[in-house]
Amino acid sequence: MAVGPLLLVLVAASAALPARDPLLNVCMDAKHHKTQPGPEGRLHDQCSPWKDNACCTANTSSEAHKDQSNLYKFNWNHCGVMPPKCKRHFIQDTCLYECSPNLGPWIDQVDSSWRRERILHVPLCKEDCEEWWEDCKDFVTCKEDWHKGWNWATGTNRCPWGSICRPFSQVFPQPKDLCEKIWSSSYRYTSERRGSGRCIQMWFDPAKGNPNVAVAKYYAWKKRSSPPGMEGVVPESDQAVCALPWSVLVLLPLAIGLLPGVARGCGSHGWGAL
Repeated sequence: MAVGPLLLVLVAASAALPARDPLLNVCMDAKHHKTQPGPEGRLHDQCSPWKDNACCTANTSSEAHKDQSNLYKFNWNHCGVMPPKCKRHFIQDTCLYECSPNLGPWIDQVDSSWRRERILHVPLCKEDCEEWWEDCKDFVTCKEDWHKGWNWATGTNRCPWGSICRPFSQVFPQPKDLCEKIWSSSYRYTSERRGSGRCIQMWFDPAKGNPNVAVAKYYAWKKRSSPPGMEGVVPESDQAVCALPWSVLVLLPLAIGLLPGVARGCGSHGWGAL
């Protein structure tokens, strides 16, 4: 049997199997996340775009809007009162982190007392990052990385001893610095724009649908089909089997006896590595 007809048979047979991708429509294993995404009757204010399919609860969405939230005991006003135009970006950032089911391709394992997973290098849209920096550039802070290094002696974050409050524009000279450094590389600054299908949006109109669904699918496909460092390379025809959906790969052993060369051809990044 030729490879082409065999693949057609496998693809057709896979239609009968549930096609759940572990990188798509998932919630990370963290402090306040639900175990599975699903609809929420009401999510508060800026978190409301995710109400149809969310990893957060209504209570989490409400807490995300407070200056002194019970989520992490984190105080935005550690160097004076944060202006509303700046704060709204941090609220939206929190909503994306807590509520989005579209961050699967960037979930990374961590060993922490308060979470087992985090996000790493999420490609943030150019406008989202630059507007965040523009609205916060005149606010002051004493730290570049807000994930660690605070003085927690009072039960909430305070500036470390000896630190100085400086304008954001000095601590983060460029939008790229803000987005990539403030949460320990959770985000990656990109030149991609909203609507491109290649970057995650913190801000979107739910009436037009969630654009991050398509973005997650694109990067999940890249992650599955490309070896590390080769995401931009289009696979050759004899590598097609290695990029098949998992549901097809489940059926692949049935064909190994007929076409042993298929298994050998996948190399260390495909069937041969399983």
